[in-house]
Amino acid sequence: MRLEGERESGNVEDRRGMPGGPMVMTGGLGTLVIIVIALYLGIDPRPLLDPQQGNPIPGQAPAAGQGRGPAPEGADDELKKFVSIVLAETEDVWRDQFRRMGKTYRDPRLILFSGQVESACGFASAAVGPFYCPGDGRVYLDLSFFDQLRSEFHAPGEFAQAYVIAHEVGHHVQNLLGISEQVSARRGRVSEREYNQLSVRLELQADFLAGMWAHHAQATRHILEPGDIEQGLRAATAIGDDRLQKQARGYVVPDSFTHGTSAQRVRWFRRGFESGKFTDGDTFATDDL
Repeated sequence: MRLEGERESGNVEDRRGMPGGPMVMTGGLGTLVIIVIALYLGIDPRPLLDPQQGNPIPGQAPAAGQGRGPAPEGADDELKKFVSIVLAETEDVWRDQFRRMGKTYRDPRLILFSGQVESACGFASAAVGPFYCPGDGRVYLDLSFFDQLRSEFHAPGEFAQAYVIAHEVGHHVQNLLGISEQVSARRGRVSEREYNQLSVRLELQADFLAGMWAHHAQATRHILEPGDIEQGLRAATAIGDDRLQKQARGYVVPDSFTHGTSAQRVRWFRRGFESGKFTDGDTFATDDL
């Protein structure tokens, strides 16, 4: 990626090295790992997490007032800078796109943490991976996930990392537009299978929005280099429900999918990148996912 000289976002808060708390699973890209483990053990993962709202602890106050904490000595400042620049790129694109829709984009805050963190959705461990909490409008990221993306998911590269951030920011876009709330409101009103299907559509739309961001960032900033999109597609392929379940269990259970297959994730990311038009990303209005 060509990011030299690009601005850094002021919406990155570094909580690495700060004490965490009890772990409660919350929704986001990294919840795939938790889902697969739960299914492998034969338990229902849904009580542990909700891809739209997370699981706040009853009576637990959110940590919105927590300030910046010092990063541990020797922290990867270059990676933090990379994350800040990618977040700034998403801010520029979505501010413009919301303006074109006659709306105002509110920047999300990205929280860097290590080990575990408290959010308005409760406490979460780094094992959950990157996630978005609609309760406080923040993206949470333990930078060690990028090592996991490379070593366990075999999806290295800067754009693979940017795709992860853009996907979670996509959930923020959905939250601002009321899409996430509409899906969450169906919980308990439809069967588990039907709600899983809604979750898949929500996640695939976040993939589309990640691709849409890349489309406009490239058109205005020319930040992509040869091979970057392939890195993103490789990451999308690696975290498909079918691939993760196959690796963990040796077989797949389609009715339990909550994020979509590898092919679906690749298809919607690619569609967003090729189209760049929000109207082409309505995953809730098509039978062809």
